[in-house]
Amino acid sequence: MAENVTLARPYAEAAYQLARSGNALAAWSDVLSRLSAVAVRPEMEECIGNPRLSPVQLAQLCLDVVAGDTKADAKSGLSADQQNFIRVLAENDRLIVLPEIAELFNELKHGHEGVKDAEITSAFALDDATLKTLVADLERKFDCKIQATVKVDAELIGGVRIAVGDEVIDASVRGKLAAMATALKN
Repeated sequence: MAENVTLARPYAEAAYQLARSGNALAAWSDVLSRLSAVAVRPEMEECIGNPRLSPVQLAQLCLDVVAGDTKADAKSGLSADQQNFIRVLAENDRLIVLPEIAELFNELKHGHEGVKDAEITSAFALDDATLKTLVADLERKFDCKIQATVKVDAELIGGVRIAVGDEVIDASVRGKLAAMATALKN
C-alpha cells in the first residue's frame, strides 16, 4: 500500500494542478472517484494485468467504462485533460493505483478548500439533527469545514469516537472505561 501511495503521489499532484488551473476541482474529483471505482473491479484488474492489451486499448477501455458507454464518442463527457491523464496513466502502467490517486487528490482538494475529514464512530445510529449539531460543533472547534463519515460500532457501548486528522476525541463509554481501568492500575 505504501508503495502504491508513493507511485500515486506525483499523478495526484499533477491532476490537482490541472484541476486548479482549469478551476475544475469538483469535476476532477468526480472523474477520479469514478475511475477509482472502475479500477478496483475484478474485471478491470484482470484487463490491467493482461499483457496482451496495449496502453492505448486500456486507456480507451477506461474512457468507455467511466463514461458509462462503450460507444466511440462516450468519452465526450470528459475534458481533454482528463482523457490525456487516463492515457498517461495507462502508458506508465499506473491505472492500478487510481484509488490512491483519487484519495491523495481529495486530500489536496480538501486542503485547498479548508475542509477536514472527520470519522465519527457511534455506538448507535445518529439522526440527522444530532449529526448536524455534532458537525457544527466540530467546525467551530477546528475552525474549518468538516466532511463527516459516520460508522456504527456497538462495541463502544455508548457515546462517540471522533477522529479529525491525527486528533481523536473519545467520548465513548468503552473509552472512559479503559481510561478508568488504566487509572486504577496506576
